[in-house]
Amino acid sequence: MSQSKIANPGWRVTFAGTGINLALGVLYTWSIIKAAIPAEWGWTAAQKSDPYALACFIFAISMIPAGRLQDKIGPRWVATIGGFMVALGCILAGLAGDSYLGFVIGFGIFGGIGIGFGYAAATPAAVKWFPSSQTGMIAGLVVAGFGLASVYIAPTAKALLNAYGVSTTMTIFGVAFFVIVVGLSQLLRNPPEDYVAFDPKADTRPKNVAAARPAVEMNWKEMVRTSNFWMLWTMYVFGAAAGLMVIGSAASMAKASLGEAAFVAVAVLAVGNAGGRVLAGVISDRIGRQWTLFIAFMVQCVMVLVPLFFGSNAAVLLVAVLLIGACYGANLTLFPSATKDQFGMKSFGMNYGLMFTAWGVGGLILPRIAGMVKDITGKEDIAFYIASALMICGALMALINQGKAHGRHASHAPG
Repeated sequence: MSQSKIANPGWRVTFAGTGINLALGVLYTWSIIKAAIPAEWGWTAAQKSDPYALACFIFAISMIPAGRLQDKIGPRWVATIGGFMVALGCILAGLAGDSYLGFVIGFGIFGGIGIGFGYAAATPAAVKWFPSSQTGMIAGLVVAGFGLASVYIAPTAKALLNAYGVSTTMTIFGVAFFVIVVGLSQLLRNPPEDYVAFDPKADTRPKNVAAARPAVEMNWKEMVRTSNFWMLWTMYVFGAAAGLMVIGSAASMAKASLGEAAFVAVAVLAVGNAGGRVLAGVISDRIGRQWTLFIAFMVQCVMVLVPLFFGSNAAVLLVAVLLIGACYGANLTLFPSATKDQFGMKSFGMNYGLMFTAWGVGGLILPRIAGMVKDITGKEDIAFYIASALMICGALMALINQGKAHGRHASHAPG
């Protein structure tokens, strides 16, 4: 029977992946949790950034074994492990009291591993059910859950923190995310090996024939020997560093103009983050990944400087935060899509796991620098100027990569 006449089971996988990411997006509420850490705990500004920065780095590193496992044993078990680990991490942090080391191990290490395993399973499982002309859109929908999470987790965290404090809030999150992630993980599965995805845009093919596979299929060893991989990887470091720095500082950055309602900035950033992922996917399916990246880098280059000059204007600040979130979110759609386009689907889990280490490097470096700068100067201004400069470099590299990737789907054709 034609796949155009039956429901694509990939939609169930897609929305299960989105739901998993809605839970794993607890990472993006760290600015709320950080702001609630009592002064009597004696943590420095840099120490308050460490569990988040380490979670980002471990998240990225764990994507490598998780991606390899996803390719071998399928997404269901990998995501289930992720749900268990992120729950364990939050509960350990909750039981740690005021222990800095407890939060670093719990949220930073175990939480990072859990988020990496869950995240690694969701996107590859979904995009494998759809043709290449829909790669950007499907990837955007799945990862949008991660970005949108703060819309509900931020006010929930604020209410729990006010009522119960940091430790109990972390424990509650751990139990809740165990139920959600492990439950939805059971809906994830890869298509059969002989599965072919119906492409409604391929009007020259019979309606039950798959879209052509990517012209190039590389394993990770072949991929890392290409200059394209390292250029994309470096661009990803830049995009992730700037976005994660703002995400980690959003609540404190908005305190001057929004006061106790500073958590609204986190929610606005989350809306932009999620919307940017879907929008970038749809646009890049039409104009290509590199041009979409160029636009995102250039917009973010300007927007990261807005808080320095208009931080006291709540309306302007929230617009800037929205656009920063959108541009950052675009990275989380465009880089997996570009990885599939340029290096194929067969080893996509492992390949994107390696590509995603760039996100971890970016998240480890610039948020930490921002914390250290604040400890020394009392402000984070220098870090925002660094982020803007990185965006200019990323935009230039996107133009160069546009030329280097000639003849591939990323540059000239949808998906």
